[in-house]
Amino acid sequence: MAGLSRKYPMLRRSQAMWISRRVWQPRLVFWAGAISIGLISVLFATLADRAQVLFHLVIGSDGGWRFYLPLVMTPAGFVLCAWLAHSYFPGSQGSGIPQAIAARHLRDEDDRGRLLSLRLAAGKIALTVIGLFCGASIGREGPTVQVGAALMLQAARWGGMAQARGLILAGSAAGIAAAFNTPLAGIVFAIEEMGRAYQSRTNGLVLTAVILAGLASLGLLGNYTYFGVAKDTVAFATDWPLVLACGIIGGGFGALFSLLALKITRRIRRWNALQPLWRALLVAGVCGLAVAVIGISSGGLTFGTGYTQARVAIEGTPLPAFFFAEKFAAGVLSMVSGIPGGIFAPSLAVGAGLGSTLGLVLGSSTGIAALLGMAGYFAGVVQAPMTAFVIILEMTGNHDNVIALMCAAVLGYGTARLISHEPLYHALSRVFIADAIRRRRAAEAEQHA
Repeated sequence: MAGLSRKYPMLRRSQAMWISRRVWQPRLVFWAGAISIGLISVLFATLADRAQVLFHLVIGSDGGWRFYLPLVMTPAGFVLCAWLAHSYFPGSQGSGIPQAIAARHLRDEDDRGRLLSLRLAAGKIALTVIGLFCGASIGREGPTVQVGAALMLQAARWGGMAQARGLILAGSAAGIAAAFNTPLAGIVFAIEEMGRAYQSRTNGLVLTAVILAGLASLGLLGNYTYFGVAKDTVAFATDWPLVLACGIIGGGFGALFSLLALKITRRIRRWNALQPLWRALLVAGVCGLAVAVIGISSGGLTFGTGYTQARVAIEGTPLPAFFFAEKFAAGVLSMVSGIPGGIFAPSLAVGAGLGSTLGLVLGSSTGIAALLGMAGYFAGVVQAPMTAFVIILEMTGNHDNVIALMCAAVLGYGTARLISHEPLYHALSRVFIADAIRRRRAAEAEQHA
């Protein structure tokens, strides 16, 4: 080998490169960051599930006086989360996906650090878990994206890597993949939702991060499908009216969710400008009380992520006819309240409830209807049809329905575009970009003064 190295100088340089610390350190740090995303995603999922179980243990199921505890517990929890987010973890409010999108567009390291940091990641996890313990209609998947992006950006700082935008994208994709055990959906999400200006040179980063985070998650939880395995299959000869209804009506309701969330959020931001903290706490308290009232009137079904209700519908048990409307309202209120928490799982629950109701009306299978409703509604909310049908396909493990899910997702997306021209996450990300620009200009004005 030594003789070959003397004979071929290029081989000698290649050997030196491979044993160079400068070459291996960034790789090792990147791999460690991707694995940590998988491990922390599993921890986050476990804490979130236990928080929901504990909430239902506290309120009981016998209809006694404890069932009315959310009238105090939920608004108090919302106020606590809003206060902690405003005072100690600014930038942690809401889903977390808009923050990750905004960070990819910001070039200043300090601006990125205000949206993606280890401190924010810890706060995001803690406050989302508290919100679920108090009955908020939120999910952990969006927050996992912000956590994954923050971990990967920190890895970039430690490893001396310069591809910050690509690493944020990779961390976001790894977060989705580990949160749902859906590696393909993580990649599609990175391309379609996170990186509208996707660059081919980030392919390796995204794939590697998704693989390593997925392996870490699989090592702890094993291979599983998020909603179990859907056994029913769409028969286009008889189910095409259901596909059309779930796609068009689901997309319309999804667009309505986006419109309401954006308009109410903007109005609240303007109203909060004079007294940001106290008015933010008042909004959180009112929203929390409304979520509690809806939860009690629905028999407790709208509290939490809605994962159980969606799974029950997919397995063929019809949900109450107006569950989707109640969950829709609880989701809007939880989102505009200003507490940390995502909309992925609650949106899938709304879609499953809507599909279940449409299935009852059209005399179709509840399991099929729930799947199609999820695809149509979710595509309408996020206006990302590929992500919608891929993520539902992977979460249910039935590839026989791929064409039907694609049709429902595309119909939902098309309907949503007619009603709302702003994709929800990207519209919200512009708020964080505007805040960063405003801070930058104020700092420059102070320097000149």
